[in-house]
Amino acid sequence: MELLVSPLHRFEGRPADGPLSGPENELVGSIELRAGLGIVGDRYFGKQAHRDSSVSVQSAEALEAVSAELGVPLPGLTQTRRNILLRGVDADSLIGAAFSLDSGDGEVVFADTRSCRPCGWLEVTVGSGAHRAFKARGGLRTGPANDGRLRLGPAILRTGTDLGGAQRTERGVHRLH
Repeated sequence: MELLVSPLHRFEGRPADGPLSGPENELVGSIELRAGLGIVGDRYFGKQAHRDSSVSVQSAEALEAVSAELGVPLPGLTQTRRNILLRGVDADSLIGAAFSLDSGDGEVVFADTRSCRPCGWLEVTVGSGAHRAFKARGGLRTGPANDGRLRLGPAILRTGTDLGGAQRTERGVHRLH
């Protein structure tokens, strides 16, 4: 799992002008989540328009596929501007499903999941063709239903549906790396 907290909305204006400068490293070791508000310290925390979509989730495998398809360096969260990167599950398969993540500090429940559509900025931050390449691999937007903490490292994903790709330990429970 990789985690990003960005206090600034760095993709404003025209992509041709480039992203706004901000903190040098927005990747963090843990994130604090608040029900109905989002990630503490993030640009969408507590914003009325983003309360149900304050957290974005993407799959490492989607980034690897885009990198291979386009022949570009492997992008990360700083390029896609997603908050949580999971390995071992297709985040897009969680669209429409409630799920929880537990990295050792208790479950954080996410509901009201919807597609996180790619934007034109990906052409600048990832490379030519990225906007199209991320159409079915953009991940999801959601919001925390309870307060909690997530940290780097292995996590347990619980969902009411079985997912391909994740190491299943019991129905609806998957170990992520």
